[in-house]
Amino acid sequence: MTPPRACTRPVLRATALAALMASTAVTSHLAQAQEATSTLNRVEVTGSAIKRLESETALPVQVITKADIIKAGITTAAELVASISAASNSLTDGASIAIGGYKDQMGFNSANLRGLGTSSTLVLLNGRRMANFASPGDDAGVDLNTIPMAAIQRVEVLLDGASALYGADAIGGVVNFITRKDYQGLQLDAYAGASKEGGAGKRSASLAGGFGDYAKDGFNVFAVLDVQKTDALSTSQRKFISDLKIPERLPHLLSSYPMPANILLSDDQLTALQDQGFKINGRVPTSTTINLSAPNCNPPHSLNLKDGIGGPDGCTFDYMRDVELYPDSKKLSFLSRGVLDLGGGHQAFAELSLAKAETNYVGTSTRIRLRRANELPTSMIPGLDTALPDETVEVRARLLEAGPRKSNLESRGERLVLGMSGALAGWDYDWALNHSTNKVADRDVRGYLLYQELIDGIHKGLINVFGPSSAAGRDYLEKIQVNDEVRSAKGSMSSFDAKASRELMRLDGGALAIALGGELRREKVESRASELLLSDNINEDWTPGDSQFVKNSRKVWAAYGELNAPFTKQVELQLALRHDHYQKIGGSTNPKIGLRYQPSTDLLLRASAGRGFRAPSMNDLYRPTKFGSTQVLPDPVYCADVNNDFGRCANNWDTQTYSNPNLKPERSRQFSLGMVFEATRNLSVSLDYWNIQKSDLISTIGEDIILANLDKYGKLVHRYNMDEGLEGCDYDPDDYEICFIELRKENRGKQRTSGLDITMDLKGLRTGVGDFGAKLVGTLALKSEKQTGYGDGFVSNLGKFVTDGVVQRWRHRLTVDWSQGPWSLSLSNNYISAYDDQNSAIDTNSGKVVEKNKVKAYSLWDLSGAWNASKDLTLRAGIKNLFNTAPPYSNQAYFFISGYDPSYTDPRGRFGYLSVQYQFR
Repeated sequence: MTPPRACTRPVLRATALAALMASTAVTSHLAQAQEATSTLNRVEVTGSAIKRLESETALPVQVITKADIIKAGITTAAELVASISAASNSLTDGASIAIGGYKDQMGFNSANLRGLGTSSTLVLLNGRRMANFASPGDDAGVDLNTIPMAAIQRVEVLLDGASALYGADAIGGVVNFITRKDYQGLQLDAYAGASKEGGAGKRSASLAGGFGDYAKDGFNVFAVLDVQKTDALSTSQRKFISDLKIPERLPHLLSSYPMPANILLSDDQLTALQDQGFKINGRVPTSTTINLSAPNCNPPHSLNLKDGIGGPDGCTFDYMRDVELYPDSKKLSFLSRGVLDLGGGHQAFAELSLAKAETNYVGTSTRIRLRRANELPTSMIPGLDTALPDETVEVRARLLEAGPRKSNLESRGERLVLGMSGALAGWDYDWALNHSTNKVADRDVRGYLLYQELIDGIHKGLINVFGPSSAAGRDYLEKIQVNDEVRSAKGSMSSFDAKASRELMRLDGGALAIALGGELRREKVESRASELLLSDNINEDWTPGDSQFVKNSRKVWAAYGELNAPFTKQVELQLALRHDHYQKIGGSTNPKIGLRYQPSTDLLLRASAGRGFRAPSMNDLYRPTKFGSTQVLPDPVYCADVNNDFGRCANNWDTQTYSNPNLKPERSRQFSLGMVFEATRNLSVSLDYWNIQKSDLISTIGEDIILANLDKYGKLVHRYNMDEGLEGCDYDPDDYEICFIELRKENRGKQRTSGLDITMDLKGLRTGVGDFGAKLVGTLALKSEKQTGYGDGFVSNLGKFVTDGVVQRWRHRLTVDWSQGPWSLSLSNNYISAYDDQNSAIDTNSGKVVEKNKVKAYSLWDLSGAWNASKDLTLRAGIKNLFNTAPPYSNQAYFFISGYDPSYTDPRGRFGYLSVQYQFR
């Protein structure tokens, strides 16, 4: 018989207090006692028949169980984060596809709650921190590839600011991955999946084993090994790429580097050719960009597009024919955990986690730009020798014969935790030593060429940029291929944390409880470049020199306290206060208050308010200067000088990104109001309003914003006609072209976001044809806006793509379940609402802007079914993207991929999978 709910309150208080403890979500011994299952939205705690509502705390926490993960066919932490409705603009494999370091941190998969940035979401493993992704870049956070997903028992998502509980980085919330704790036996899982159109196939297998009954034997040892392999997905394998009609819709976002090469003339040179009646395939050129093969060009890669970036007399390269949409990857992870009863109410525990993720990115074939006489072929340019005998022109070429550029990114994570927990002198205590590292190695594998040797080969006529090279030329290209680990980085975090809690006195509603704790932490980062990269002799993988070498560390200490006060059986107050001190940055004190009011057994009201902070990451402070590139964007100054000829004034402009050792922490204020209502024994509803404001944002200014506001940000654009003495920007008073755009980290302005989280949960609905259940988890964003700088107006990205992404107004995941006997089915829908596209991405102040577009809503349906053939054997089959829905068309110009937004869409199409689980008892 289920006891009255009033009896649940002591467990509610203990559980809520444990969940609020700052360096761990729960103490080790309590975590073993709290592996939970859900019935009618009420959690059954192992070892007790007392149940409580899942959401019956002052803070909104979403729990994703192992069963939820399996039903959804989720095999990686990144896939799980993508299913969270409160997540937006997370880093994914698709969005990471890039070339030659043009985008930071290839291979990094991250969580981003509320769209506040990867650096404002804290990711934990068993309640403790992990080392951040080591590769220098704009984002700081845990690489989800290093989460041992096969070992995860559940995931708790705290959808509220939590700096008073966990310290820095928890402004947007916390994602806590919790592993199994006391497992016995042996379990084998295998998974295989394939897409309808080919590519992106996946295989995985895991082996989990444990022995020792802690209650009987006084110990338990558990380990799990997981291996995954995912195949690459090429543009040639997806019909929707052709259906997007990118050459017709986005010709200006393609490339002016085709094969055969384009020739860029000055206005005077074009006039001279016209006066001589010079013709290309029977027609006199009218544009300063010409191609001797036009209008035939070299389809399907190089096309003659009137409105293309190559112009009506040149060729435009459709690089979307030459890339992969999804990288080939291999993931290997191992996690082991042991616990030993020391007697007297004390226990020791140890945890080892090892993970390796290897991702192979394939971009376009390399480009080459020739501007000087000593770079051009000795025979000059075929057909122009007599027309322009003494003139130097610019040549832009794509070297298809060298093959696509391929990069290998390897991320390794290691984590060792040693600790004790127990009871002493009336206090429950928990302490641990935690050492975690992340190592990243970035290798140019193929398609990258030695620059000077390439120039020499072109100048001698050995390599032909206007047509096929000879056998000797192709052999020469093979000899100058680069295969070198060009960059490597390592980050580590070593910490000691300790806490203790106890009851102080009895109040009308129960025991007044307190928790006290502290943490000492040391963070280190280092990065280096290879000698070859430092020599600046890799075409299209340039280096700023010795600044690639960085080695820094800092110390952090923190102290905190928490109080849980159940004044009455209906009212419970939770207070938390934490002070963190960062070496060379200073201290930050952050309070938190939470209130839970339960006027009846069916209704719970809750509220919280607090402050938060994000300390500048080590990369924000000390990262090496990063060479990069914009997407294809026009330069208004240069465009005005060349009559808005996109073939000359729109380009992938070089960028240089700088750190700033004088940054201040970001600050935040947030509050939430919510309710949980159990309408019936089968149905519960929760609704929470959240509001977060960040100040002193650490950011750079978007390249598109800089170019669209040159009156204000023109000093960040460095041109060849500016005599600034900058290395690599040789002064030329007649050249208005951009040398590079300066991106520098600064504390800039504020960011405001607010919205509603809603959960409706129907469980245990029994009928004559089986048991049914349904769950809807959705997020309605009401506000998402930020300032470019102090005093600027707020720019909203709510329902509108701005600079680097969009926060959609509505996201949800709906799941409907059925089960009868050994059979079960699950139908789910992931939905993301429509939004206004990046319609101002091309703005030359000339009226030539991309045609306005509304990106359609994105809705994917998944279906899976399982058969429990025996108590030991379970078979499952599923189809992801049941209706083969393609990513909606987008004109965004931020990601390397064009035609759609790869940050939240799945280009695989319909994907079927089979899995089997067998337990040896």
